Amino acid sequence: MDLSSIFSLGQTALELGLICSLTVLALFLSYSMLNVCDLSTDGCFTLGATVGAVVALSGHPLLSIPAAMLAGVCSGFITSVLQTKLGVDSLLSGIIVNTGLYSINIAVMGGSSLLNMNKADTVFTMMKDLLKGTPLAGQYKLIVALIAVAAVVVILTLFLNTRLGLSIRATGNNPDMVRASSINTAFTTTVGLCVANAFTGLSGCLLAQSQKSAEINIGTGMVTIALASLLIGRTIRDKGSILSRAVCVVLGSFIFRLVYTIALRFDMPAFMLKLVSSVIVVIAISGPYLKRQWPMIRRQMEHRKYRRLAGKGER
Repeated sequence: MDLSSIFSLGQTALELGLICSLTVLALFLSYSMLNVCDLSTDGCFTLGATVGAVVALSGHPLLSIPAAMLAGVCSGFITSVLQTKLGVDSLLSGIIVNTGLYSINIAVMGGSSLLNMNKADTVFTMMKDLLKGTPLAGQYKLIVALIAVAAVVVILTLFLNTRLGLSIRATGNNPDMVRASSINTAFTTTVGLCVANAFTGLSGCLLAQSQKSAEINIGTGMVTIALASLLIGRTIRDKGSILSRAVCVVLGSFIFRLVYTIALRFDMPAFMLKLVSSVIVVIAISGPYLKRQWPMIRRQMEHRKYRRLAGKGER
C-alpha cells in the first residue's frame, strides 16, 4: 500500500467519521448526559437524509439543513411524549418510533426507496464551486464536515453549560433530586431528546448529500455504530469539561470509521462488517472494566506463579 493510498484511506475515514460523529454527539447528549437510550436513531437518521434530499432536489440545498434538523426535532418530540406523557419505557418508545419512521420515510420519498441527487445542487457542490481554483478545491467534503462538527460541538458545549443544559445533566444524574428542586423532568427530557435528534437528522442529511443519494436503509445499524464510537470516545476521556469530552467523542467516531475502512480495504465481506461493529462495541464496553480489574488479575497471576514455584521447591 503506497503513501497516496494510505492518505486516501485516512481522508475517507475522516470525512465519514466527522459526518457520523454528529449522530455520536446526539447520543452523547441523550445517552451520556440525559441517561436515555434512544433507539429511534436509525429511523431519525434516515428521516434527516430523506427530508434533506427532498428539499435539495426541490432546489433549496441550504434549506435542507434546517429542514432535516426540524424533522429530527419532531422525531425526538414524539419519542419524548411516549416516555413522559404515556408512560412508555424509553427503550420501547425508541423502537416504536423507529418502526413508525420507516413508513414515514417512504412517504417522504414519494413511495420510492431511493432518491438520486446526482444532478441536484447540495451543500457539498456549493462548497466545491466556492473553493474552485483554490488549493482546497479537492477537500470540499472534509471542509463541510469540519464546519458542521465544529458548529455542533460549540453549540452543544454552550448549551450544556446554560441553566437549562445543567438541568438536563442533573435530570440524567438524579431525576428525583431534580423533581425535588421543582424542575420539570418531562420538559428537560423533551428538550434533550429534541436537540439530540436534531443533530441526528443533520448527520443523515449530510451523509445523503455527500453520497449523492438517499435510500431507505441508509440509517440501518447507525445506533450501533454511534454507540461504539461513543464508547471509544469515553474510553479516551470520560471525565473533564464538556468540550474535551465532545472532542474525544468525535475522535472515537473517526477511530471507528478508520477500522471500518481498513476492513473494507482488505476485502472483508460486507456481511462481516456487522460482526466487526459488535466486536468493537464489546471491546469499548469491557475495556474500562478490564483496565480497572487488571491490577487484581496481575496479583492473582503472580500469586499462582509463586505457589507453583513454592510447590516445585518442596518437591
